[in-house]
Amino acid sequence: MARRLVRAALAVWALNELAEDGVLVATELVSNAVRHARRASVRVVVERTAQGTVRIAVADLSCTQPVACLPGLNEDEGRGLLLVAALATRWGSDERRWGKIVWAELEARR
Repeated sequence: MARRLVRAALAVWALNELAEDGVLVATELVSNAVRHARRASVRVVVERTAQGTVRIAVADLSCTQPVACLPGLNEDEGRGLLLVAALATRWGSDERRWGKIVWAELEARR
């Protein structure tokens, strides 16, 4: 569902060039939220913050803030936020009294 939401929003805004990166970012953010917040339910928001800029955000009920780490060569997990950081112009998280929102911004080439 999150992937379809991202693709649909980007198509409406004529930002199809961001679709592949946007889908990958959404997948990683949702996966992290489900895995670490231990909840099957998360909220995904896609918003256009400027002409060529999109913010993909995932809200969950965990207050634990995300931390990008460098996994060992033989580890199968732990690269998601590094991937998000590589694809996004910027990313971060905002604390809420009920949990957090982790977001990433993507910008179209001009």
